[in-house]
Amino acid sequence: MRRAVIVDIVRSPVGRAHKGSLAGVRPDDLAAHVLRELLDRNPAVAPDAIDDVICGCAFPWGEQGYNVGRGIALLAGLPHHVPAQTITRLCASSLQALRSAVHAIAVGEGSAFAVVGVESVSRVGRGTELSEPNPRLDPAAPGETVGAVFMPMGVTAELVADDHTVSREEMDRFAQRSQERAVAARASGFSAREIVPVAELAADESPRAGSTLEKLAALEPVFRADGRVTAGNSCPLNDGAAAALVLEEQHALRLGLRPRARVLASAVSAVDPSRMGVGPIAAVRCALDRAGIGIADVDIFELNEAFAAQVIPVCHEVGIDPFDERVNPFGGGIAIGHPFGMTGLRIMSTLLNALDERRGRYGIESMCVGGGQGQAMVVERL
Repeated sequence: MRRAVIVDIVRSPVGRAHKGSLAGVRPDDLAAHVLRELLDRNPAVAPDAIDDVICGCAFPWGEQGYNVGRGIALLAGLPHHVPAQTITRLCASSLQALRSAVHAIAVGEGSAFAVVGVESVSRVGRGTELSEPNPRLDPAAPGETVGAVFMPMGVTAELVADDHTVSREEMDRFAQRSQERAVAARASGFSAREIVPVAELAADESPRAGSTLEKLAALEPVFRADGRVTAGNSCPLNDGAAAALVLEEQHALRLGLRPRARVLASAVSAVDPSRMGVGPIAAVRCALDRAGIGIADVDIFELNEAFAAQVIPVCHEVGIDPFDERVNPFGGGIAIGHPFGMTGLRIMSTLLNALDERRGRYGIESMCVGGGQGQAMVVERL
């Protein structure tokens, strides 16, 4: 089978939604800036030889819409004959875009792909306000429902915490760990390895150096009066963009490139939408099985931190301690943030840098997905 490799991956800093430095930047301009930098860093990959630009965007409508991937490609200076598409799997949109490039390479439909992820939460909010929920998918609507697709994600996190008896103290402890590790990664220059500065912004805005367990414990629950999910143990919402070059392995070698990682396997899964956060469990198990390795073989385990309430049970269910040194060793979404369509590639950039830093071989990225899904991808460092 034709193997796909990730040649390079870069990202913008993650900005705070609405009040941050990227709030006034158009998402297509932001992603085009990142894609252009990626292409400039890799001159061996001719822009006119790219087979497709695949863009992941959670809410590809409104101010981000009209096939934003095509606009990004043109704004980045790619020739008109290079096609582009935009796809969504909500939180995992750019991980799905990467997966789609891998699939196209595997069946011989191309040898060079540019993969992009972008979201401006400053412009689209949580996205649901731009849709008209079918009442049969909205648990707040009267009458019979067939799924809780439109249930607030924080409510699903509370249900997962109930199901798995996750304590508030454990959730806050994990959140504080995320903050401390993200702040340290920013201070040490680790995060800068993957970041393309945008105007004056050269570092992630959301990690909080002043966070403490005491401050986290003082926060009130957000979604349920007797709940455990707070603003401190949940991810913030953010703006950002990322881009990756994905090539067929032998094609990359012919061009004289040294790929960073080989994609070994991926998987998707689905669960009851009201338990959205545990979606990654089946996807992780399936992806590891397809890759022919076990969780003990994984050197870096990157799991999107939508809520500490769901990270903790996912880790337990797939056989790794959530406080293991292999889990999000440089911080995660609770500290860094979650620009929906960007996050899949943001995590992959961090995963590859972490594998380099730790001299590891195998890494896995996993994400829960709004509406009750999960996704995972296994890579091998080269």
